[in-house]
Amino acid sequence: MNKFLFFLVGLIFISFTTIKTQITADDIINRAIKVAGGERFDTATIHFTFRGKEYRSVRNNGYYQLERKVTGDNGVFHDIVTNKGLSRSINNCPMIVADSLITRISDGVNSVHYFANLPYGLNAIAVNKEFVGKSNIKGTSYYKIKITFDKEGGGTDYEDEFMYWIHTEKYTVDYLAYKYAVNGGGIRFREAYNPRVVNGIRFVDYNNYKENDLSVSLSKLDHSFEENRLKLLSKIVLENIYVYVDEDCC
Repeated sequence: MNKFLFFLVGLIFISFTTIKTQITADDIINRAIKVAGGERFDTATIHFTFRGKEYRSVRNNGYYQLERKVTGDNGVFHDIVTNKGLSRSINNCPMIVADSLITRISDGVNSVHYFANLPYGLNAIAVNKEFVGKSNIKGTSYYKIKITFDKEGGGTDYEDEFMYWIHTEKYTVDYLAYKYAVNGGGIRFREAYNPRVVNGIRFVDYNNYKENDLSVSLSKLDHSFEENRLKLLSKIVLENIYVYVDEDCC
């Protein structure tokens, strides 16, 4: 009987230890953010160029200012999105933005900065994280994390769904996919390439693929990618990256 009790106690201890050490979606995302730059994002000023447009973000522990400058026939359009809302100027002259354009302009600015700074932002309050499992892409093991958003605080595209493939050892985001509803909806799968670190913050470019079948689960797109069933639409390339981090900011 004593041997049986000893065995039972040992089994319970092993089971408890396994449960305690099992990695969670929060653990994986937090490690991925740390690898990408961690707390440096919180006080960083980041400049880059994307498809001929200039982008700049300024963060100060909760405060954010996201900018986009576009040079056109009518001059330089400068859009700024902050915690307080949107402002626009043309050739440094403030403009009144029609209510019907505020969301479209703000979302356009937000979207580029969001993808450029991933995985930063995935631990926000309105973000829901779910560990889906593991998979292999090109012989490499990845954690699969599903991301959804709460309606409150999740932005105008809160119904969008994302999937991230995070390296099980390096904790880098090497692939991602998302399903969106606007303009009839669509599915995209992105393959990261050209990783580089600028002043402690990691950036990547992407091969941007399309899935035509909107009924396909995002979690299955890794198989579609390996079987060459996705169509390459474009490349997402960030140029002229500059990063300043105020490490003394409080």
